Amino acid sequence: MRRFGALLAAGLLAGTLAACGGTETQEMESAQAFAMDTVMVLTAGGGETGTALQTAQEELYRLDRELSRTREDSAVSRLNSAPAGTAEDVGEELYGLIAQALTFSAATDGAFDITLAPVSSAWGFTEDAYRVPGQEELDALLTHVGADHVHLEGGTSVSLDQGTQIDLGAIAKGYASDVVASIYQENGVAHGTVYLGGNTWVCGGNPEGDPWRIGVQDPARAEEAEAYTGILRMTDGFAVTSGGYQRYFEEDGVTYHHIIDPATGRPAESGLTSVTVVADGTVGNGTMCDALSTALFVMGEERALDFWRSGAYYFDLILVTEDGRLLVTDGIADQFQPDETAGYAYEVVS
Repeated sequence: MRRFGALLAAGLLAGTLAACGGTETQEMESAQAFAMDTVMVLTAGGGETGTALQTAQEELYRLDRELSRTREDSAVSRLNSAPAGTAEDVGEELYGLIAQALTFSAATDGAFDITLAPVSSAWGFTEDAYRVPGQEELDALLTHVGADHVHLEGGTSVSLDQGTQIDLGAIAKGYASDVVASIYQENGVAHGTVYLGGNTWVCGGNPEGDPWRIGVQDPARAEEAEAYTGILRMTDGFAVTSGGYQRYFEEDGVTYHHIIDPATGRPAESGLTSVTVVADGTVGNGTMCDALSTALFVMGEERALDFWRSGAYYFDLILVTEDGRLLVTDGIADQFQPDETAGYAYEVVS
């Protein structure tokens, strides 16, 4: 099962992260796009608003063409179809994004991995043809998984080992949010929001002078449009959520979600149902938040919090656990208001 927001701005309240008010005034303009299998909604006010929105739309469609694994003419598909070991010129942008992905993979001990493409396809998540692969099939595919199968050849060339393919789905929308943030800044946008599925970026506070209000979807009530674990208030920042409830299927009474553990080739069993990574609005943090939200979901509560405490990257966390707890790191505790009706045991973590 795959969830999409409605093709109206109001429909985004059903998404993982959505504005809860104050986004529509006479000062604000909006635009929409459907790219990367996601309804994307942009709002902006102040500065060269029209130029910013139009340029952002064009860039989102361009990135979809370049980074999508399912488009035969994309740069990613050309790399995946190149003969094994052959250096493919992918251009500076894709080369740089792959390099970042490999850095995140190393930092998270492989919990983030862009080479899971064949495994994801085996489960049918890429093609929407769901099935449960056998362990022998997964074991064979896992021999081609790992950052060591991706080789940066220098300049703008990349090569892949035999049987290895990449999928940037766990980082592409974060990168896209960084691109849009740069466009907004270049055009002097004073107030803005960018919703790319579970990826949110806000700037400048709302036109009334208050922080933007971002609802964090309750995984246990994902079918309800405005069911939140709580409200996060931010003036400038990124918030990116990964959760097993976002894409899944059921077979023989068992639910299988799309976030694959690179160590097993199976949907991660980490004890978490949702991970939201929050960081300031510095361009580049969107990419980081996207990658880490997936990696930390795979890691599970203890390892995720240890990673946060390590200071390797600067971010905060909202974790929802299978046993009914809502954990918020102390850096954003004063910005987060839990929804008491959601029924979670609320904890501030330091």
